[in-house]
Amino acid sequence: MSGRVDIAVVGAGSSAGGSLLELLESREFPVGEVHALDIGEAVGSRLEFRNGYLSVRAIEGFDFETVQLAFFLADAGTAFEHAPRAAAAGCVVIDSSPAFRLDETVPLVIPEVNPGAVAGFRERGILSSPADTTVMLLLALEPLRHEVGIDRVDITLLHAVAGSDRRGAEELAGQTARLLNGMSVDTEVFPRQIAFNLLPQVGAFMDNGYTRGEMELVWETRRVLGDPELPLNPTLVQAPVFFGHSAVLCVHTREPIDAESARELLASAPGLEVIDEREPGGYPTPVTEAAGSDSVYVGRIRADLDLPRALNLWVVADNLRRCTALNCLRIGEILLDEMLLN
Repeated sequence: MSGRVDIAVVGAGSSAGGSLLELLESREFPVGEVHALDIGEAVGSRLEFRNGYLSVRAIEGFDFETVQLAFFLADAGTAFEHAPRAAAAGCVVIDSSPAFRLDETVPLVIPEVNPGAVAGFRERGILSSPADTTVMLLLALEPLRHEVGIDRVDITLLHAVAGSDRRGAEELAGQTARLLNGMSVDTEVFPRQIAFNLLPQVGAFMDNGYTRGEMELVWETRRVLGDPELPLNPTLVQAPVFFGHSAVLCVHTREPIDAESARELLASAPGLEVIDEREPGGYPTPVTEAAGSDSVYVGRIRADLDLPRALNLWVVADNLRRCTALNCLRIGEILLDEMLLN
């Protein structure tokens, strides 16, 4: 495709929307007109973009025929209401919300894992980006899966508070300030105090004892990989960290691979950075490496003490920038590279 692409960013006032605008500035994406759209209090605000500002307009009534591509970085309700309208107007939609992730007529895409799925957008005009947890997990696992196969993954994931809106981060900041000043705290976003605490719950509990967040990780991973029976055992823990998920993975491989070979394999994979020095501080953290970065970081690579074909890994990534905004933009880049946009 030649020329520039006119774009709508829905949820432009969200943290993920802000990350997408930053990426549009820094990457070689041929941006034409950019329309910043949102709902609620964000409407009427101004956002810095390139050498000027974008005025955030209400999504209601916006004519999607004026753009070729719409990034939805808003909640599922907004996506359910407006994404089909945008697609019907001839605009290709890339949605980061849960709205269409389990819809078999909408491709669920991680470009580094299943780029060929992008071509399936024609049925609905919509492409879905998985949850940030799923993106981080599969970016770390894909090199191993491709090289030696994977039979099972045990996952303990520490979930940052910053999500599609800012309420989680605001609650952590507010509770921290109050506790440091000897004051009591209220809870609104999280079911228990989050400051200086860990909560073994991300999402509502389901009948099987797992939470919605844990089961979404299972469902989405299996769907992206096209492996509906892949054994996954996740525990998601809400952590008092503003930005950046972290995960401890025990990866049961189909073929044997030693820790040094795995380290070399992961270090050579696009989008991954290995920090594994086996000395104090010789590992990545969500704050010092992941936050604001476009990479997924891997460290603490070691063979399991007892199992003959198992590796333990530590993985961190910026959930908003790398795992949400950049995954959406990479999907858009495939559309451009394959000349799939009108």
